[in-house]
Amino acid sequence: MRKDKRIFPTTQRIHVSATRFFHKASPKRHTYLAIVALPDEASAFSAYRLLQYHGISPEHLAIVGEGYSSPERVGLFEPMQIAFANAGRLAFLTGTVGAAVAFVGVLISTLAFKIPFNLSLLLLIPVGALVAGFLGAVIGGILGLLGEGSTAGIYLHHLRQGHYLLMLEGPEKLVRQGQDILKQYCLPKAR
Repeated sequence: MRKDKRIFPTTQRIHVSATRFFHKASPKRHTYLAIVALPDEASAFSAYRLLQYHGISPEHLAIVGEGYSSPERVGLFEPMQIAFANAGRLAFLTGTVGAAVAFVGVLISTLAFKIPFNLSLLLLIPVGALVAGFLGAVIGGILGLLGEGSTAGIYLHHLRQGHYLLMLEGPEKLVRQGQDILKQYCLPKAR
């Protein structure tokens, strides 16, 4: 990203369209991931060598299984670890929002409705944060377990069965090329 060192005069206005703003706010994804479960070490290594033969660099490939990379090393965690991490993140976020909403509610009730300010009214702020944080933790845990956790669970199940995973990570074009190569050589041909 290039830094612009020019100083704009205060009278000059900078117009940014909504699409440009959102494009900069949420950059495009630069890496993609494909995971293939293979039944044994020989087929995993053969697929690895096949992708290398077709020009895919080893820095984009990883074999996960006994004798190769561990699941934790490549970022494949247990479903409960994922659920707890998501629960913690969402609990913090919703707890903060809950405290802010409760604070605004206390301000509105004292200023607009002329309710006298006292300690019990002030206790609504931490109660709002706790309730919102608890609900966020529950929702975050469920979403983490059913979303990313269920996918990780499927791959971990393959590893527990003695299978191997071939992981391909890189730009979209590279990952699609790798998937096409593996489809071409691994799927049974129609007669």
